[in-house]
Amino acid sequence: MSRLLIVVDREKDWAPYYPSEDVLTFDQYLQSSISANSRTRVINLCQSARYLSRGYYCSLLAEARGHNVVPSVMTLNDLSRKGLFSLQLDELDDSVLSWLEASGAEISPDKDDKQATHEVKIKTYFGQAENPELKPVARALFDRFPCPVLEVVFRRRKTWQIVSMKPGCPADLKGEEQDHFAAAFDRFSSMVWRKPRARRRYRFDLAMLVNPDEEMPPSDKVALDRFEKAGRKLGINVEQISRRDYMRLPEYDGLFIRETTAIDHHTYRFARKAEAEGMVVIDDPVSILRCTNKVFLADLLKNNKVPTPKTLILSKDQKDSAEQVIREIGFPAVIKIPDGAFSRGVTKAEDEKSLKEGLKELFKQSALVLAQEYLYTDYDWRIGVLGGRAIYACKYFMVEGHWQIYQHGGAEVDSGGFETMPTYEVPKNVIQAALNATRLIGNGLYGVDIKQSGNRVAVIEVNDNPSIDSDVEDGFLGGELYTLIMQEFLSRMEANRRR
Repeated sequence: MSRLLIVVDREKDWAPYYPSEDVLTFDQYLQSSISANSRTRVINLCQSARYLSRGYYCSLLAEARGHNVVPSVMTLNDLSRKGLFSLQLDELDDSVLSWLEASGAEISPDKDDKQATHEVKIKTYFGQAENPELKPVARALFDRFPCPVLEVVFRRRKTWQIVSMKPGCPADLKGEEQDHFAAAFDRFSSMVWRKPRARRRYRFDLAMLVNPDEEMPPSDKVALDRFEKAGRKLGINVEQISRRDYMRLPEYDGLFIRETTAIDHHTYRFARKAEAEGMVVIDDPVSILRCTNKVFLADLLKNNKVPTPKTLILSKDQKDSAEQVIREIGFPAVIKIPDGAFSRGVTKAEDEKSLKEGLKELFKQSALVLAQEYLYTDYDWRIGVLGGRAIYACKYFMVEGHWQIYQHGGAEVDSGGFETMPTYEVPKNVIQAALNATRLIGNGLYGVDIKQSGNRVAVIEVNDNPSIDSDVEDGFLGGELYTLIMQEFLSRMEANRRR
């Protein structure tokens, strides 16, 4: 069961709020002999968060004792580095920008910031803001910099930016600010430290990160239910969570990401936090980093002599990029951005004109673009690899009349057919190519896309977080596929517990 500790500088700092036996002064926490336990939660409300202050030492001691603390030392360090939070806000909801425009006080530009014209100062409390229009901003900041109170300064230059952000202290709050803090703290603590249902029945707790609104998720609802069912049979409580549950991660023993991953995305932050908490996580941050960028992957496979189509890495500033593709690859050629998924950001150039147009469009999205030899096949192999062994195999057929397995256009996304088969019926050189490729990535769950033309085998890419949909990837193994994956989590969580 989780234990909550609230650490303040002095007892009177908590005087405006309801008394609680969970409140300790810093000196009491310093002298306490509370055992190391990752399910002991510490809310650090000390007044100063500067380096080597009481607040800093509170977070440092909490981490040394194996307690989960908010804010962490990493958060305090990040908040002290201005470059990490000078964020552009032009992609936020119009309601946020409208509120900033209406609330901004005109300022006189100073010598260090000659372009600034308006400024807004706010406080956020556990990811909540006093004004409803600022809810998405407050939530996003708390996800990135978990801190009980943040004092944030917005400034408009050409666009609105965050120019200052520092931890605040509840002891300095007055009147309505205290009410907002108390309400946010109550909501936050009841959400994060609630007792999960029926936990006593299970040996381990596994968080499964999903996005119900994702257009093309890695697993459909039926498959997610099958993961939960397989976990329960093995004594694992599998619970679906969303991006809003970032601070709840320490409640669990493992994290299973079933949402499309990207580096500049909350999925990567979830993976990093889970790994930092010592949890079992699939897919781990290194796998996400290596798989989601095709430039890294192409270079990695080439340098380790894993067979791939002939591939060029083209730079936006390279003046002869089209000529190099024509000279070294010819037509047709496939060009793609490094971080596309589900056939997005990939085009086929049939001639010089379409090549130059395609490169021009893709270079708007990325400083580097991949050009690749086009290998015609009726289908792509997808080999699922977990923990260094192949666990499923599919043939993904091209969309009729199209050269890819997905065709994007209009409101619908077309996909070709598929055929699921046992791995022992797959040509050995296809399986071996998949295993050789994934050994370079890590020990997680991967989907390796491979083209086979006669005796030639070429690895197209390695995907972290591969698709596992009901009646597709599980077409041969059925429920056994979900059990295999849950068994992998079980063995890793048992090893963690023994350590």
